[in-house]
Amino acid sequence: MPDLTATVEHADGRALIVLDGEVNRTASEPLRAAWAEATVDGQDVVIDFGKMTYLNSSGIAVLVGLLADARVNGVAVAARDLDDHFRHVFEITRIADLMEMETSS
Repeated sequence: MPDLTATVEHADGRALIVLDGEVNRTASEPLRAAWAEATVDGQDVVIDFGKMTYLNSSGIAVLVGLLADARVNGVAVAARDLDDHFRHVFEITRIADLMEMETSS
């Protein structure tokens, strides 16, 4: 059973993926399903990390795969509500270079 739920909302011409739980090896299926739903109309995507409780290398690999898909398909991706620890992880792994970093609205 996945340790993550990923729900999709649409607003302001962008898709918002809200993550709740752990982004680890079990996150691939819910993340990829949410990504497919969010990008079906070619909208830009915001990923809300405010409820993410854990991130490991397997989760980072899934995120990198989604960002590669975004780049190939011309989809802009932004990260929202990263706490200081996860923001630092994104900076060290250079994921921050692939996404705009937003604060919550």
